[in-house]
Amino acid sequence: MPREQQLSQIFLDVADTLIADFDIIEFLQRFTENCARLLGVDAVGILLADEESHLRLLAASDENTRLLEVFATQHEQGPCVDCYHSGLTRLDIDLTDPDTTHAWPQFATAAQKIGYTTTNAFPLRLRESVIGALGLFQNVPAPLGEEDLLLAQALADMATIGILQQRTLAHSEVERSQLQYALTSRIILEQVKGILAERWGTSVDDAFTALRAYARSHHHRLTQLALDITTGRFDTAHIPRPAPPAQQ
Repeated sequence: MPREQQLSQIFLDVADTLIADFDIIEFLQRFTENCARLLGVDAVGILLADEESHLRLLAASDENTRLLEVFATQHEQGPCVDCYHSGLTRLDIDLTDPDTTHAWPQFATAAQKIGYTTTNAFPLRLRESVIGALGLFQNVPAPLGEEDLLLAQALADMATIGILQQRTLAHSEVERSQLQYALTSRIILEQVKGILAERWGTSVDDAFTALRAYARSHHHRLTQLALDITTGRFDTAHIPRPAPPAQQ
């Protein structure tokens, strides 16, 4: 898909945040995947601050990045954590540099084990406040060009719109409750991914792909389907299990 068409799709997705049955988790999942393709990076993650200003993972383009960002929040390390607290972008950080390893020992080591060598982070801004961060990860050192840097911050701003514009938010208390709803929805979804992966004996990524495919084809909201599974209102036997990986 041409880059312009991919960007147009993101704009359409953001516009969909104004409808009543908008699904924030599905939107952000697509958003991270589209960002990775648009910017030519290997992975993207979105972190959001909760009611106590602790960062929590909201979406990631793949399972490795999800685990890394969860690791980052647990150890309060990494570009997204620094970006959130400072409100400043963190650009072209070499994860193999000794200074980086010294500053973020657990995070840098974990990132290198996955294969990431370079990272960037952009703030999610709500007026004068920062509510989270968008993290980009690359396997090969390749600084983003000026055009891509501008696009990355614009995408971070669009993610903020997607998070907050599900409905008109007039008061800060409403804003906070909306953010908490998104974080709670993500926790439920992670539980279901784990349940399906264990039940099917497959990877978490494959389980998530099967869950999303079923939700789309049957016009279910992803977060509501996940909730129905955790409460026993939906039988997971209805979801086609993913095919086993091909033998090498």
